[in-house]
Amino acid sequence: MDIGRLRTLREFADRGSVTAAARALHCTPSAVSQQLRALQAEVGLPLTEPAGRGLRLTDAGRALVARADEVLAAVARAESELDTYRRSPRGRVRLALFPSAGLLLLPGLLHRLAGHDRLELDVRDVDMPPAEVPGLVADYDVVVAHRDEYSAPFDSGRMEVVPLLREPLDVVLPPGHPLAARKRVDLSELAEERWICADVGFPVDDVLRSLAVRTGVRPRVVYRINDFQVIEALVAAGHGTALLPRYTLAGADERRLACRPLAGIRAARLVEAVARTGAFDRPAVAAVLAALRAEAAAVTG
Repeated sequence: MDIGRLRTLREFADRGSVTAAARALHCTPSAVSQQLRALQAEVGLPLTEPAGRGLRLTDAGRALVARADEVLAAVARAESELDTYRRSPRGRVRLALFPSAGLLLLPGLLHRLAGHDRLELDVRDVDMPPAEVPGLVADYDVVVAHRDEYSAPFDSGRMEVVPLLREPLDVVLPPGHPLAARKRVDLSELAEERWICADVGFPVDDVLRSLAVRTGVRPRVVYRINDFQVIEALVAAGHGTALLPRYTLAGADERRLACRPLAGIRAARLVEAVARTGAFDRPAVAAVLAALRAEAAAVTG
């Protein structure tokens, strides 16, 4: 039986007339009469009968109203429970983030979500170039992605994109390097350096390539390694120079690495939370996004 028709029958029973039921349901009396006739046809029994100029319930109608009360109460309980679900973060959220974002954000993120007892976070680190992000969004509720700030943005027509942070890229040199004493380093001064960089298509390599286009300095990349901690170790050992993200390097031992901003040019990667359209409306996903934004603010503040 149709829930809406049962609700109409109950309003008629409670209010005593078609007109009063129509006022309560914010519709016309003819619509109420139509709903009552449709319900009567559905159950195959007369539910109302003429009474003067109006209608009254039959015995079958009164019996059905009693059961309608039970059905509608159950529906109300279900709606209330779902409303609680909509407001309260609960359930499983699948999060993918690139490895250095895990290093930068994940420990604090997990602390921030620890109070959500009914939220289960399923985390995977994925070494993702920007081109792979749309495919990952199909498999994960939230994807923490990165891209060169001068590159094309992710397609916001099919995805929701929330900025988390802009992370400048600094030149990383071994402490004994002649330029390590500088406060800032010009890229032209590094033209003859041996560079250690991420693989082609990844944001740090994209930044280095865009810098080459804008400055005319073409870096000579001798090693391609995506693990920033391995790059740090190689630079510290004197095997090359690198561009690495500033906040991820925060706290690096100056006796081991010299981290210097580039002079006269902006170089950064953008870190963003990406999801399917509407995903952030789910309370559990919204809670993860809020924690990501708070942690990003904390590490950059």
